[in-house]
Amino acid sequence: MSFTITLPLSGYAGWSFLKRTQARQEAALVADAAQQRAETYFRARIAKVETADQLVKDRRLLQVALGAFGLSEEIGKSYFIRKVLADGTDDKTDLANRLPDKRYAELAKTFQFDKSKPATQAQGFADTIISSYRSQRFQEAVGAVDENMRLALFAQDQLPELAGKTASDAAKWYTILGSSALSKVFQGALGLPSSFGALDIDMQVSMLERKSRQVLGVGSPSQLGEPEKIDKLIKLFLLKKDIR
Repeated sequence: MSFTITLPLSGYAGWSFLKRTQARQEAALVADAAQQRAETYFRARIAKVETADQLVKDRRLLQVALGAFGLSEEIGKSYFIRKVLADGTDDKTDLANRLPDKRYAELAKTFQFDKSKPATQAQGFADTIISSYRSQRFQEAVGAVDENMRLALFAQDQLPELAGKTASDAAKWYTILGSSALSKVFQGALGLPSSFGALDIDMQVSMLERKSRQVLGVGSPSQLGEPEKIDKLIKLFLLKKDIR
């Protein structure tokens, strides 16, 4: 990664600096030569890709595709990725649906290689993937300097989308627990013990809901899309990380 982030401070002070400079630093990422080459190549070729096999065989396309879902490190697992993409997500037995990391299901659902006409043929598909790729690369650059800041960015990006989903509160709490990044943010912000992850999953949900209500004033994940709630969550997470 040739692009590097400027982040002179850590903790909540660093977060405040990042938010003030984020637009400028994101623009620098977009202008980065390596980023531009990756985007240009993807735009020019992705519409011609009709199968999972074709995508996996083109490493440059696959790098952007996986990177858009935070899965860049999986690029060497070609057979596994091909299987995830080819299966799709319609059947509960499909590989992506059986994996605890739901990023794979999102990848398969987005590309739709199990359909007669994959999503790569849709107008605006390249723009959608590239937008996610930029966001993920920015988060990775931040994480290279400060991992806690990367987790905070991830929470800021994902929580509004999660809050807006038409799913039960329990299902949304399970989603938070199933995401390593979100789980770390909530566990840190709410002051949950290190033994929290060893509890029965339903007990974890119950404790998350109770502590969230006490600390954030939110008992439902559907309320977590409100900017002030996200800001409070991130502030608590980073301040408590500063203390440790």
